[in-house]
Amino acid sequence: MNFKYIDIHSHVNFKAFDEDRDDVIRRALDADVAVINVGTQIDTSRHAVEIANKYDGVYAIIGLHPIHTGASYHDTKELGEEGKAFTSRGEVFDYEEYKKLIVDPKVVGIGECGLDYYRCTPETIAKQKQAFIEQINLANEFNKPLMLHIRNGSTSASTELSRTSSPQVTSEPERNAYADALEILKEHAKVKGDVHFFAGSLEDAKGFVDFGFTLSFTGVITFTHDYDEVVKSTPLDMIMSETDSPYITPIPYRGKRNEPVYVIEVVKKIAEIKGLSVEEVANQIIINTKRVFGI
Repeated sequence: MNFKYIDIHSHVNFKAFDEDRDDVIRRALDADVAVINVGTQIDTSRHAVEIANKYDGVYAIIGLHPIHTGASYHDTKELGEEGKAFTSRGEVFDYEEYKKLIVDPKVVGIGECGLDYYRCTPETIAKQKQAFIEQINLANEFNKPLMLHIRNGSTSASTELSRTSSPQVTSEPERNAYADALEILKEHAKVKGDVHFFAGSLEDAKGFVDFGFTLSFTGVITFTHDYDEVVKSTPLDMIMSETDSPYITPIPYRGKRNEPVYVIEVVKKIAEIKGLSVEEVANQIIINTKRVFGI
C-alpha cells in the first residue's frame, strides 16, 4: 500500500453515498488517501467487500455493530447533526455468513463490534456482549484484527429518555463500556486491533494501549479540545486516523457530509496537538496501519 494518508474507518458503503460513491472514492485516492470501509450489519459488510474489490487502495472490515444486535430506534440527537434517524431491525450474528466474507483478500478486520451503552437495557447489553464475543472468536479463528466500537452512556440522554421512553430503556452513564469491553477482550481475544473513535478517559486509553490496541481519532478533535490530552499522551505508533464518514465532519468542512478525503484534516490536527510535522504523523500512521491490518 503506497499512500500518504489512510482513513481506517469510513462508511462509503452506506446509502448516504449512493448518488456519488465513485466520485467520493476517487477524490480520496487522487489525494493519496487509502480507505477502509467498515460494515455494521451483514448487508453493509457485503457492500464494503464489493466496493473494496473495485479499487486499489480500498479495503473492507466486516461485522455487526452493537446497536444492531437488537431492534432499536436511533434519532438525530444520538447520531449527531450529520446523521439521519433510523430504526434497526436487529440482527443475530451469523458466524457462518461472516466466515464467507472474511476469506476475501480485501477483508482486513472484524467489526465494528463492541459495546454501546448510549441506550440500553440489561437484555440489550447481554445481546451486545454475546455478539462481541462471537466476533472476537471469528477474529481469533482467522487471525484478523478487531475494529472496536465502544461508547459510554450519556447523562443527558438518560434525562431525555426519562421523558420520552419506556422506563426500562436507559442510558448507562455509571457503567464504563471501555472497562467492560477491555475485560471481555482480556478473557477472549488472541488478536489485537483498533479502538475506533476513541472518546474515553486517559485511564481508558492507557488500558487499551497497554493491551496492544491502537486508538483512532476523528474530526471531532478539530472542533473540541476534549481529547487533546489523550492524543498527547498516546504514543504516535499507537495512533490511527479516521473520518467515520458520513458523520463527524471536521473543520473546515463542518455542515457538509463527511468523506474519506477529509481525514487529512484529522492528521493535521493530530500533528498540531503533538507538536510534530504532518509528514511524520502521516508516515507513522501508515506504518501503524500496515502493522495492525496487514496491508
